[in-house]
Amino acid sequence: MAAKTLDIQGAKSANITVVEDSERGRQAVQDVVVAMRANRRTGSANTKTRSEVAATGKKPFRQKGTGRARQGGNASPIHRGGGIVFGPRPRDYSKKVNRVTKRLAFSKALTERIEEGDVSTIAELSIADGKTKSFVKEVSALAGDVKRTLVIGNDFSEETKRAGRNCQSVLLITAHEVNTEQLLHYSKILVVEGALETLAARTA
Repeated sequence: MAAKTLDIQGAKSANITVVEDSERGRQAVQDVVVAMRANRRTGSANTKTRSEVAATGKKPFRQKGTGRARQGGNASPIHRGGGIVFGPRPRDYSKKVNRVTKRLAFSKALTERIEEGDVSTIAELSIADGKTKSFVKEVSALAGDVKRTLVIGNDFSEETKRAGRNCQSVLLITAHEVNTEQLLHYSKILVVEGALETLAARTA
């Protein structure tokens, strides 16, 4: 089994929508990737103000006669252990992107990777013995010596999933689940021929 590089003509033959305008879709890709990363943020960072820190509330020294600036308590931000001024508070970082923009971004990212020669098609990927060693050997033979490999298919056998789940440099994912960020992140993309139809539907 050998990998065949997918070119623009091959993509068109598979009914994949190709974005031929070099400028069209760039902003869509930016918006989608930023939104995906923002949506992963928990927004749970939190600091306490002077009203929330644990302090006695007792006046540290008398108002007059000491020669020092007057102080009303130990919770002031100028004291060690006091409140934080303008510190982070829990917030929602999520962003919304409409479906048309997501589809355009997906098509643009896939088109650019095809143009760069980083997308190849394979007949299938099946590891019968379910061993990671066999999985790494097979993927290396198909993708070559690259840092990260993305394998896209409609489905994978349980043995193949078990063999690949412990390989940090390779990600097995279905054509329904793969997203724009993953298309841009991985050095090499292997697409099982049966998944081309699903990818075409997602770019239409």
